[in-house]
Amino acid sequence: MKTVLLAASLSAIAVVSSAQKPTKQPVDYADPLLGTSESRWMLNPGATMPFGMVQLAPDNQGGVWKSGYEYTLNNVGGFSHIHSWTMAGLSVMPTVGVLNTRRGPADGPTTGWTTGYRSRVYKETEKASPGYYAVKLMNGDITTEITTTTRSGFFRFTYPKAEDAHILFDLDIPFEDTAEILDAIFTKVSDTQIDGYSKQKSGWNEYTVYFVIRFDRPIQGFGGWIGNKQIKNVTKVAGKGSMGAYADFKTQAGDVIQMQTAISLVSIDQAKLNLTTEMDPFKWSFEAVHNNARTIWNNLLSKIKVEDNSEINKKKFYTNLYRSYVARTTWSDVNGKWIDPNEKERQTDPRYPILGSDALWNTFWNLNQLWTLVNPDIASNWSKSLLEIYKAGGWLPKGPAGIEYSGIMEASHEISLIASTYQKGIRDFDANLALDAMLHQQTTPGVKTPEGGIAGNKFYKSYLELGYVPNDEGQVSNTLEYAYDDWCVAQMAKALGKTVEYNTFMKRAGNYRNIWDPKVKYVRMKNRDGSWVKDWTPYCCTSFNGSGYLEGNAWQYSFFNPHDVQGIINLMGKDEFNNRLNEGFIKSARYDFNAEGDLYDLVPINHGNQPNMQASWLFNYSGKPWLTQKWTREIMNKYYGATPYKGWLGDEDEGQMGAWFVMAAMGLFETDGGASTKPFYEIGSPLFNKVTINLNQQYYKGKTFIIEARNTSDVNRYIQSATLNDKPLNKPWFYHQDLVKGGSLILIMGPQPNTNWGSKPGDAPPSMSSAN
Repeated sequence: MKTVLLAASLSAIAVVSSAQKPTKQPVDYADPLLGTSESRWMLNPGATMPFGMVQLAPDNQGGVWKSGYEYTLNNVGGFSHIHSWTMAGLSVMPTVGVLNTRRGPADGPTTGWTTGYRSRVYKETEKASPGYYAVKLMNGDITTEITTTTRSGFFRFTYPKAEDAHILFDLDIPFEDTAEILDAIFTKVSDTQIDGYSKQKSGWNEYTVYFVIRFDRPIQGFGGWIGNKQIKNVTKVAGKGSMGAYADFKTQAGDVIQMQTAISLVSIDQAKLNLTTEMDPFKWSFEAVHNNARTIWNNLLSKIKVEDNSEINKKKFYTNLYRSYVARTTWSDVNGKWIDPNEKERQTDPRYPILGSDALWNTFWNLNQLWTLVNPDIASNWSKSLLEIYKAGGWLPKGPAGIEYSGIMEASHEISLIASTYQKGIRDFDANLALDAMLHQQTTPGVKTPEGGIAGNKFYKSYLELGYVPNDEGQVSNTLEYAYDDWCVAQMAKALGKTVEYNTFMKRAGNYRNIWDPKVKYVRMKNRDGSWVKDWTPYCCTSFNGSGYLEGNAWQYSFFNPHDVQGIINLMGKDEFNNRLNEGFIKSARYDFNAEGDLYDLVPINHGNQPNMQASWLFNYSGKPWLTQKWTREIMNKYYGATPYKGWLGDEDEGQMGAWFVMAAMGLFETDGGASTKPFYEIGSPLFNKVTINLNQQYYKGKTFIIEARNTSDVNRYIQSATLNDKPLNKPWFYHQDLVKGGSLILIMGPQPNTNWGSKPGDAPPSMSSAN
């Protein structure tokens, strides 16, 4: 009897323990440290909010390509506020002992006067989660914690013993596009507050970062430096070039110094407004700000629920989902004020902030489709933001870094984002204005801006004249990208009942044929006189400037035709299309589908860059959907990892690789970018047994859409049969409208391809040249 009672008691204890064990939330799976070895400036383990203006992160590298934070370097040279493409601002570093105002080299062996204030870290203390980062510095054993709101930062420094403490504010920050400091001022305006600004220039991008810094205890000393000259016991530090300021404190054992900051591109007063509006409600509670950030991130990540036994796959999924929202930037203040491309102060509706980023180059294969499906409110905001910039500056921006016309990358693929947003029923923006902006972009040759950037399309005069970009002037691959944007304009015109514009741009959407050489069956470099460039191979001529193929080669770009895959199949021949593409995957699998060292000519399927991120999905169009199922799985397995050393292998441009993984893991994709008047999704091989998409009912009627992949595993990656909303589905695609009304897609998975499913003539997804 006692044994039974004891067993019952132990069982009860076990039940209580199980009940008390907290359930992991999506935010708990997202790991900002994942992939931070060989990562870009814009992707780091720091603390930020979705599209945060303030992106607080540790920096430990010099001014090199892929600079910022490198996981394998065991030091920190500062925690800076801005990690946007071509932009940086206001680095913070706590130190103790003798004042040292030199950062020091990234490979400095120890902290000291000769090497600078850079500090090694206790790597085992490093922690990162969405909205939070912490590490203990070896210099003074200072525990440094950071968290953020959208436009403000919160630092908490804990000192284990009495020290002469200094908090340094450095403006000369090494990064991928290290800025020249043209004019800067720090002013101590009270015992607890410092204001200032830094006017700086990175290439064509000139901008001013205004900032406000406040402490929860009095500053006991203030000064700064210009170059190697230190300035002490002043209330203002002004200069240019390598410069900064510092605040001194006397700490006792266990002291905590808290510091809040905010920035603006408009003015110091606006930075103050950002600070008081976003931070004051939390009353100097670091935990409250951190919990707020965690809640916001968890709510966003919870829009998709995945169910599976693989903790690794969940980590990969939610981290990649997190990356899809972490690197692009809000540039309007809490009251909607912002600075336009002509440096004029503007006012927008504060509910819809102005957004900035690197180029939207080929985001139609990743971010666009994720945002329009899972966050239609965000897609709407992006469309509104792009149109606000068009109204202010006269052109749609292809990558509004700091709200400037950068000219980075080619074509105007922001057109695809706006068009796909509208076609999916997200229509709370001015559609007629959007079409006007598109027509201007696609009928007017681009111009050089006073800052040295490019507004519009660089090689457009020749394209309008010849129907292609001649090798004499620029990359022939731009022809393909311009033709795709023409098709997007045609689809938008059709949706708005503009028949003349629709017919005009549908004709231009076929311009890709002008650079197709039927003798070799590749897109080929073509001279202005119509002759083919002779010194040529399918794997040659990657280009960043000048002639050739933009960050790719003829092999890759011969499959680049988002709106008319069937047209390429017709030109190439179905057998050649399938054989060439499959052989390219077999060869590239040895390299994990990545051209290491940006050697784009060498690997056919280079998932580490944009031009052929659609490649694995093309077999759905060519009668072999089981190869789409096979190779999308292989990319998810080989290219994407789950450690700091391997998260993604190539150039993760502000979440593009992350968004691709999220869509592929759900088994969905849009080769045409979702810009057709009746958008649709292609089907791959879902990674999880069950995925639930919580639909935004402001835009979509349904509550949820569920994707079940029964028996799915790495072996059982092939679709045997499918049902959509309880009806048999025999094609490897379905319409967006059938998803957003709510329902389910159920796939029965198995270890061998069912070559009869989705492979019949007429089963292929719609394409410009197909009969669908």
